[in-house]
Order: sequence, then structure tokens, then C-alpha cells
Amino acid sequence: MPKKILIVEDDPQMLEVMRRYLENRGFGVIFTNNGSEALMMVRDSKPDLVVTDVKVPGLDGFELCKAVKCSADTAGVPVIIISGERTEDADLVSGYEKGADDYLPKPFSFAVLAAKIGAVLRRYSAGLGQAAQKIKESGLELDPGARAVRMGGRPIVLTRKEFDLLTLLLEKKGRVLGVPYLLETIWGYDMATYDNPHTVETHVSSLRKKLGAKLAGRLVSVTGHGYKFE
Repeated sequence: MPKKILIVEDDPQMLEVMRRYLENRGFGVIFTNNGSEALMMVRDSKPDLVVTDVKVPGLDGFELCKAVKCSADTAGVPVIIISGERTEDADLVSGYEKGADDYLPKPFSFAVLAAKIGAVLRRYSAGLGQAAQKIKESGLELDPGARAVRMGGRPIVLTRKEFDLLTLLLEKKGRVLGVPYLLETIWGYDMATYDNPHTVETHVSSLRKKLGAKLAGRLVSVTGHGYKFE
């Protein structure tokens, strides 16, 4: 069964070209030109992945991404954001904080778009159905099977990447995990071509805020090396 891709794009010509290109490569495509409508489609149509432009009516791409990732029902849906030619680093960091799985700056190649979609879907598929024991640490309970985190019995909503990062740090407690290792293992990036130093830093910062003061200090940055949970 073909993977279903939701495209959110308010440029009719761009939307049509993207739709045809992806359909010709075996994807099923649904689409809208409005971010608010897209959120309803994510909930009702259950796409396998969302590709959204930043500047769309209703919820913009960042707001849509945050809404998808902050709901327990839709947090497992990956989101790729198409950003403008003049997108600032602060905007990219903001998007990662909201749970974006990848970025594609304009202008872009449709072949690269299809490759990014395939790579993200493979990463998500590789993480499904992996049985593992619950991890308990100082009032924190992480359930890999249910992809759920609780602190003192209270649910904590994490993005998929935040969950994967926390799981890996807890599984390798006490060990310093290098940034290149984390980027390759969690995000699947090719370090020969990826040059954004903020990705891991942004997700660790977000995890600290969500976990609270009791555990934030145990997510340690080791300057020049990486991160560890101690």
C-alpha cells in the first residue's frame, strides 16, 4: 500500500508539480492550501508524512508542526518543513523545537524532496514494533513500546526526536554520546553533508524544559564532545 503524503502548499502551481512528482514515484497524495485544514486532515486522514510550506494561510508551517507534535494522537506523524530562501537560523531552530523532522530550503530539487521523504519514512519505520523494557529513573518512567513518558505519574508530551534522544541517553547512561553519533543515529543525517550544529543542542534544551528542574541538570553537555545522562 502506498505511503500517504499530505502536502500543505498555497501556491497552486507548486502544489500541482509536487503532487504529480510524488504520485509518479508511488506515493499517495492528499493536499490542502491551509494549515488549519491540514491539522484536521492529519487527525482524520492519518497521513504517513506531512510536507508543509512555512507561509500558508491559517496555521503557518511552524504552528502546524507544533500542533501535530504536541498531540498524543498525531505526534508520531513526521513533518518536513519547506522554508523560504531567506529563512534565518533562529527560524530553523524554532522549527526543530516544535518537532520538525527535516527542512528543505527553497529553491529545491524534487528529487531531493522525494529522497528526504523516503529517508524520514525509513527512520520512522525502523523504530516501529521494537519491544523494550520500561526505563525508570528518579521518578521518570519511559515506556519504549508505548512511546510514552511520565514524570511522577504525569504524562510528558515529547516529539518523536525528543523521545528517541532521551531513550538513547538513558540506555547509555553515564556515557558521553558525541554529536555526530547522535545526528547519525537519531536523525539519520550524513555527516559528510550536514552542517547544522544546533540540532542536538536545540532538542536537549527542549528536553530539559519538559523534564523539569529535577532531571534537567542530569542532561549534561560535555564541551567539545557531546551529551550524557548522569
